[in-house]
Amino acid sequence: MEVEVWKAVLLFAAGVASGWINVLAGGGSILAVPVMVFLGMPGPVANGTNRIGIIAQNISAVTGFFRKGFSDFKLSASLAACASVGAFFGAQAGVKLDGVWFERTLALIMIGVLIVMMTGFGQKPVEAGGRAKNLLIGHLLFIGAGFWGGFIQIGVGLIQLPILNRVMGLDLVRANMHKVFVALVFSFVSLAVFAAQVKIEWALGLALAAGYALGGWLGAHSAVTKGEGLIKKVFYLALVAMAVKLLFF
Repeated sequence: MEVEVWKAVLLFAAGVASGWINVLAGGGSILAVPVMVFLGMPGPVANGTNRIGIIAQNISAVTGFFRKGFSDFKLSASLAACASVGAFFGAQAGVKLDGVWFERTLALIMIGVLIVMMTGFGQKPVEAGGRAKNLLIGHLLFIGAGFWGGFIQIGVGLIQLPILNRVMGLDLVRANMHKVFVALVFSFVSLAVFAAQVKIEWALGLALAAGYALGGWLGAHSAVTKGEGLIKKVFYLALVAMAVKLLFF
């Protein structure tokens, strides 16, 4: 029991850090999943359990956007429906990814996310309040984004944002508004698939979710904005270290 409490405390702390990083820098899930793997969870279990935290964080994010007057549930819902189809099939593949191949895939994703985050690929200035364009292409692309989200989740926001921003022409505020709603919906779908096929660590997942929620709240309300540069540098170093660990040790 003591070991389980220790794991819950560690995952809560990882969730706080992940939620904070998600708000200030992005890509926080890439910290939580390796922590679960290092705690001894099989790849599919860690992959599925992480969805509990993602759901908690996105409920908070969607609520926050709504309270600030940002919502377009019609477009969000149609994009989420497309992404959910992809997430269902992606999760079917994700439950089968285990062992050394899960760790190698995770490491390569870490490197890819690091490159995308450092270059800012996929983001461009767009006039605020503009209407969405290229709706058909955007919805088709969200099927693919949903597949990736269902498959492994990590980095899916970095796939969604270029679609919403570059393809559909939405400013980054509204792009993020849609992103969190879509991720919330398809995360329920992928969690259901994982729960039906692997043993989800619900208690540890709730500890992780509480950390995600608190970390997201702290990040959103943080007044120390000058610390973002340092956070990103530390985060980059942590990504490299974890990727090396997963690939070679």
